[in-house]
Amino acid sequence: MERKGIVISEKKEGDPQEGAIQAAKIPSNGDTRNASSTGNARTTAQALAAKQREISVSEFFAKNRHLLGFDNPRKALLTTVKEAVDNALDACEEAGILPEVWVQIQPTGENRFRVDVQDNGPGIVKKQIPLIFGKLLYGSKFHRLRMSRGQQGIGISAAGMYGLLTTGKPVKIVSKIARTKPAHYYEIQIDTKRNVPEILNGRGEGEDIPPNDAGRQYMEKRGIAWIEVDHGTRVTIELEARYQRGRGSVDEYLELTALANPHVTIHYQDPEGQETTYPRLTEQLPPEPKEIKPHPYGVELGVLASMVRESGVKTLSQFLTDSFSRVSAGGARRICEAAKLSSRANPRRLGRQEVEALYQAIQQTRIPPPATDCVWPIGEELLLRALHQMVPAEFYAAATRPPAVYRGNPFIIEVGLAYGGAPPIQRISREAFEEIIAETDARTLRQFLASTFDGMGASAADKILQEAQLPRRIMPDNLNEDQRNRLYEAMRNVNLFEGQTMTVLRYANRVPLLFQAGACAITQTIMQTNWRTYGLQQTRGSLPTGPVTVMVHIASVWVPFTSESKEAIAAYPEIQKELRLALQAVGRKLGMYLRRRQRAQHEGQRRNLFLRYLGEVATAVSVITPVDREKLYEKLVSVAKRKTAEADVELDEHGRPVTPQELSAEDYGGGVLVVDPDGNLSFPGSDPAAEQAETSA
Repeated sequence: MERKGIVISEKKEGDPQEGAIQAAKIPSNGDTRNASSTGNARTTAQALAAKQREISVSEFFAKNRHLLGFDNPRKALLTTVKEAVDNALDACEEAGILPEVWVQIQPTGENRFRVDVQDNGPGIVKKQIPLIFGKLLYGSKFHRLRMSRGQQGIGISAAGMYGLLTTGKPVKIVSKIARTKPAHYYEIQIDTKRNVPEILNGRGEGEDIPPNDAGRQYMEKRGIAWIEVDHGTRVTIELEARYQRGRGSVDEYLELTALANPHVTIHYQDPEGQETTYPRLTEQLPPEPKEIKPHPYGVELGVLASMVRESGVKTLSQFLTDSFSRVSAGGARRICEAAKLSSRANPRRLGRQEVEALYQAIQQTRIPPPATDCVWPIGEELLLRALHQMVPAEFYAAATRPPAVYRGNPFIIEVGLAYGGAPPIQRISREAFEEIIAETDARTLRQFLASTFDGMGASAADKILQEAQLPRRIMPDNLNEDQRNRLYEAMRNVNLFEGQTMTVLRYANRVPLLFQAGACAITQTIMQTNWRTYGLQQTRGSLPTGPVTVMVHIASVWVPFTSESKEAIAAYPEIQKELRLALQAVGRKLGMYLRRRQRAQHEGQRRNLFLRYLGEVATAVSVITPVDREKLYEKLVSVAKRKTAEADVELDEHGRPVTPQELSAEDYGGGVLVVDPDGNLSFPGSDPAAEQAETSA
């Protein structure tokens, strides 16, 4: 009999040993769920301890590759190209070289591709190559505070690890630091158990390729790809992937990268052999960001305690001035006084309570914000030029916010806006349409339209399908030639301005963010902004509708991504505030432009109404009083035209002014570009000669 975890033996009363054995089989809490039917004891602490071991960081990410952006074959291809291109641009800019990047994707089998990315950067010294490409969490950017694309030292080595896991092929690297120096060639794979690189060629030492003709012949003989430049790096990764055009593709990433980096030239060859070049728009490199020390407001208590223990200085005052930015000798003295500590105290001898008092004193002391020369924005002028180059529209506006701080980290928000122009779906060629519809994995035609093209909402997709007389749930693969013709014509001809959704281009440190838009603070702030104030239609909690493209860029020494895959920005209140102010700045400029156009239409309607009755008024007055009817009518028409002068602005079929009345730079607040129907650029309030030079350029 069993009751409340105690077994009462039904054996003889004089047998205490049997009762003890039965009681030992049941835990004291009466839980019998894990008890073995054979009576064996559960595992012991010693057995558990024997199973525990250290987990390598590369082993962890090999099992959790989705955290790094390798969650599906299509995204894996994009992530591999992205990490290689980001490293190439960072290396070129740090060396003061105008970047030129070559990207080549070649199919090597079913769902297998070889990715080659080469740059004209400074190259990499020989001993660093295996560590950079064959060891996770190894890099030069994690411990410094300055703006850069890479942050964690994971990306390119993780891409090589993914290629190794899916194809078994090593990463191939060629790097050259000068024209007269030999090139270094490595074939590397990562040992995921130990997170160390394994060099497969040159007996574990790599190979040195001599310069000039001898080196070229050696590369041709060994099949080593290399575009002839004096210095640079080329990385080759073969991986299991899937190539598809459209939203979230390699093509979109490279186009958006060229948009945010107007000083870069990109040469791209897709898997089908088509070559595209994105030329640079400026020959001037952005200013080099300077490295800064951490700001006291951004240091947490535990980090401060570690810094104090590891300090090598002798006084607390020197520790504060040497370890932090914007802390002067006077500021260090005020912090010590607020903490009731001596400025000459040895920081390594501070106890836990004294460190906590120091931390509280730092938070209560007024310290200037960190220097902002560690981050550099794109700039309003280059934003306007890049948007005009990539996004056909009639009106452009840009705004760059003053530097701000979150958690002691400086950052800058800038926003560009483009209004008007045909939707992206109407700019697609017939050849590209056939390629996209053949490659799509969408299950329905409605899903294909909504997920492939930017700014295409569900209502716009329904309008196209209704015009083409096609069912919404038909699979794109099942369309015959006549149905594809009807779909393409509907895509080209249906008016989509009313159903078009705002296109949002998100950037962090000049890098496009293509996924997890809904989890990003940028998208959330755009949806929270009241765009109806600026002349756009919007339902609560959603993106506004209209032919609008908004580009948002955050530049910071440490971008607060929501995950290691770096696809969305965390919603810090300070960041959201600056985002909202920048969006409102470009929104006001757009509102001025739209209201002026609406006024012209309204005044035209008023004039038509006046002219309809002025003849009758002139006739009636001439009958009542002795005045000349024709002269009176001419005066009335003159007054009507003067009162409705804005009606003289000619509008095209989309309501765009053919002969726009210029507003001054003071009216717009600067940062505006207007394009007339003939394609001529207009910078309101600027010098006409400078405008002409800009247009020619």
